[in-house]
Amino acid sequence: MRILILGGTAEARQLADRLVALGHDVITSLAGRTREPILPQGEVRTGPFGGVPGLGAYLRAARIDRLVDATHPYAGTISRHAVAAAREAGVRLVRYMRPPWTPLPGQSWIVVDTPREAADSWPAGAAILLTTGHAGLEIYLQRDDCRLHLRMIEPPEIALPPHAELILSRPPFSLAEEMALMRRHGITHLVSKNSGGAQTSAKLEAARQLGVEIIMLARPAYGPAHEVDSVEAAIEALDLPGRA
Repeated sequence: MRILILGGTAEARQLADRLVALGHDVITSLAGRTREPILPQGEVRTGPFGGVPGLGAYLRAARIDRLVDATHPYAGTISRHAVAAAREAGVRLVRYMRPPWTPLPGQSWIVVDTPREAADSWPAGAAILLTTGHAGLEIYLQRDDCRLHLRMIEPPEIALPPHAELILSRPPFSLAEEMALMRRHGITHLVSKNSGGAQTSAKLEAARQLGVEIIMLARPAYGPAHEVDSVEAAIEALDLPGRA
């Protein structure tokens, strides 16, 4: 079958590799924000579709039989577009969604809905480790009464002010690495998206051990879809011919 995966995550790559091994024609779509992404097996396309009309038109023109949304849990726009486009094109949609993290024993989070709420929660003089990517960066940088340490895979397109330091790094991160980073910069507050998964979860344990306050951005709403939380479950949910 011809399967389109909206990718960009490690799980999307794993799913593409499995489906190619099963003999299916797989296309993985990447947003194009990462300059040197790790590519899956099968065909890869890069760039936006052009909203719901564009994605729907692509599904029809490319004769897609199944659509998998395996994007990052915070890629809310494309996830919402996938729901509408799949419905319009009559294509079965499966959404892979990592289970969210929950506070560790003895740990509490400040849960917020927006970058503005996150920035407003910091006390003056705080040392912030930002692990939220590029979204909301302009808002965070307004807090010039705090020290900001921005950990990203790709550098931002805007110039950083003196109170902000860029840390370019790609996951996974070990507990020892996270604790060393937080100690080195005297981190008092960690700002994170609730991405789930194991690649970046060590920062939560490091924060617990070091007494670092956690500000967690809540996940966006995605719209209705057949949702699964493992690669195996995604393959089953696709209802592919030849599978018992």
